[in-house]
Amino acid sequence: MEQMNRSELRKLIMTILYQINVYNKNKMTYQIEDIIREVSPIENEFVKEVVYGVLDKKKEIDSLANTYLAGWTIDRLGNTDQAILRMGIYELMYTETPDVVAINEAVELAKNYSDDEVKGMINSVLDKIYHNK
Repeated sequence: MEQMNRSELRKLIMTILYQINVYNKNKMTYQIEDIIREVSPIENEFVKEVVYGVLDKKKEIDSLANTYLAGWTIDRLGNTDQAILRMGIYELMYTETPDVVAINEAVELAKNYSDDEVKGMINSVLDKIYHNK
């Protein structure tokens, strides 16, 4: 199978985080590895690193998101929006990904999967985190 680029991998990560969120909300048991295998056609370290990283740092990520979501909390966003925002914050704060790339990639996903209002919120939160890093 051909290599997937980082943008395509982020789409997989978004889907995996989305599914984990749905399982958690419905109090369903799951194995993270199984969800990754189900969603991702290839074994990929970047996917694993970001998925496990987001889950590991979820409290810090959500707290940061809530600091900058004016009058909102991350758990009021849809599952897809939460996945995009958590992944964006994780990449911004905990990886070597250049900040501008982490923000642009999250905003691109939001353009395709979120409505305009939420896309603006995601962009705004990531921008504020970036400027206060």
